[in-house]
Amino acid sequence: MRSPRPGTGHRPIHPGPRPGTPTRRSLAAALGTAGLLTLTACGTTTASGSDPASDDPLAVGVFLPGSTSDTGFMQSAYLGYQRVEEDLGDEVDLSFVEEVAAADYEQTLVRLAGGSDLVISVGGQTDADLRKVAPQFPDVTFVEIGGPADAEPLDNLAYYDPQQAEAEYLSGAVAALSSSTGKIGFIGGVELPAIVNASAAFANGAEAAVPGTTVVTPQFLGDFNDPAKAKQAAAANFGVGVDVVGQIVNLGKQGIEQAATDADAAMIGGPIPGECAPPYAGYVRTDIGTEVEHAVRSVLDGTWEAAQVPFGLTSDLGGTEFVLCGDDPEVAAALEEITDSVASGDVTPY
Repeated sequence: MRSPRPGTGHRPIHPGPRPGTPTRRSLAAALGTAGLLTLTACGTTTASGSDPASDDPLAVGVFLPGSTSDTGFMQSAYLGYQRVEEDLGDEVDLSFVEEVAAADYEQTLVRLAGGSDLVISVGGQTDADLRKVAPQFPDVTFVEIGGPADAEPLDNLAYYDPQQAEAEYLSGAVAALSSSTGKIGFIGGVELPAIVNASAAFANGAEAAVPGTTVVTPQFLGDFNDPAKAKQAAAANFGVGVDVVGQIVNLGKQGIEQAATDADAAMIGGPIPGECAPPYAGYVRTDIGTEVEHAVRSVLDGTWEAAQVPFGLTSDLGGTEFVLCGDDPEVAAALEEITDSVASGDVTPY
């Protein structure tokens, strides 16, 4: 059964001091040296080793390699974390870690697993390290959000798929419908399979909405959080006649926004909707927090499965919508029709 842990509520932790990164309060008791190496369990367990009937709070560690204020994937996940904290109270004992360098992913996951019943890792960039760590902790449940859609779950590792391609199909459609030049572009962060597939869906959505729209070659920055790189990529797009850009980046959006403003062009925001003001033509809303909440609740109620779990327009679990800026009734009608075609399964985004 789950070992008692003092206190509940969220506890930010950090994998260790690094230049340029703020140090957070650590969980000395839960994540000491012995905790890195040993995990004990007893009693009747589920497939993940946790006991839903236990009176002890479920210890949940959330790994956010980016910033909780990135207006992107990580912040969306953190908003779900905060909802869990508010809604589930004494049922959970929460901690999170943010802003981690890639070289420290494995160490951070080990430390989280040493003090948690459930570890939620946000972002496909953590997949290789997570698949190394999960087998070392067979009595801990792991969930990866945004990992490869074709990855094989492990006995204690499930994959939650936001199906970003569905949202980007809508983004491409709105970009094409909003374009005056008939030329649009897409900028992604790390060239992960999910991001590459989303870029293809963006182009397909544009063609479905406005046949003949030119979609320039997508650009992948190698980083979700570099505004300078994002600004340079967006400026290059605008320089060849693109007037609307879609994106999947986090802090990098700051650079795209500046480039779009400078060029009197437009962009699609998201995954957290903001103000409908220039340069935004609309926002993709991809609620990663929904997936954090689902992971916690499924372990608490004993329904967790080691499976690929889809979210989005074609799933009952939801988590995706498009917020249109502007009041053009033709654009709104076209978006509604395209959204219905994706949700019904009549079209495949990529």
